[in-house]
Amino acid sequence: MNFMYDVIIIGSGPAGMTAAVYTSRKRLDVLIISENVGGQAMYSSEIDNYLGYKYITGEELVEKFSEHINSFGIKQEFAQVTSLRVEDGIFTVGACNGGEFKAKSVIIASGKTPRMLGVPGEKEYLGKGVAYCATCDAPMFEGLDVAVAGGGNSALDAAIQLMKIARKVTIIEKGPRLIADEIFRDKVTAAPNVEILTGTTIVEIRGSKFMESVVVEDGASGERRTLPARGVFIEIGSIPATSYLKDIVDLNANNEVIVNCACHTSLPGLFAAGDVTSVPEKQVIIAAGEGAKAALASYKYLIKLRR
Repeated sequence: MNFMYDVIIIGSGPAGMTAAVYTSRKRLDVLIISENVGGQAMYSSEIDNYLGYKYITGEELVEKFSEHINSFGIKQEFAQVTSLRVEDGIFTVGACNGGEFKAKSVIIASGKTPRMLGVPGEKEYLGKGVAYCATCDAPMFEGLDVAVAGGGNSALDAAIQLMKIARKVTIIEKGPRLIADEIFRDKVTAAPNVEILTGTTIVEIRGSKFMESVVVEDGASGERRTLPARGVFIEIGSIPATSYLKDIVDLNANNEVIVNCACHTSLPGLFAAGDVTSVPEKQVIIAAGEGAKAALASYKYLIKLRR
């Protein structure tokens, strides 16, 4: 018979790791199941709005989070979650490695995954010029021309990393203007090797063995042209990692898990926190706070079961 955990936490970003600390402090049997540690926070080049740190990289902050949860000896299973089911109040979490794990309650903190452009050449040149993480892959494009798709904070964060390495960075945003915070906009507009194209869409990625260019279309005129680019970093947002939750719990139109102010979902015993939920503003500090709330809600639920 499988070991019965009090709580299984799906995801190991700021929400999941905070939930793990809080549940462990309540002396609950806790298991974290996640593909990696840190989630999207891991890939932020700089974080200057997390209380207590005037400046810290995402990698450094995640390392501190990891040290904290490791000090509690919390069990971790590194695998992708593929299924979740509940029977007679007991949750079973299935993983891609064939493992099945049981618990009396579950906290969903699986975050989001990058949104794809959905254009010809994107899948073909994945890992051959097409990338979704500047922190991971920027060093490979030293001295080369690259493009960044998107105009939000994540896109400009990628551009700021790349402009220190690449020969030229072209930011391509389909909207009429960049929507990132002013501090990001100021940095890219002041850089001599950054070109900004708004009202423009990438319609194709071309190359031979490796990516060599992007085809862009002007939104006003419909004119298309080819821009040389040995890499393109796609930063057009992300989608909730909820594919394993279909027909299990209520999701909103954006496929985010609907939660109330106490992180309860539509299913008793199932809680959710962080970017995977309907809570507005996807920020590290908000995700951490929601993780704490979900942990406390789970604890209260388990206390009632014991009565």
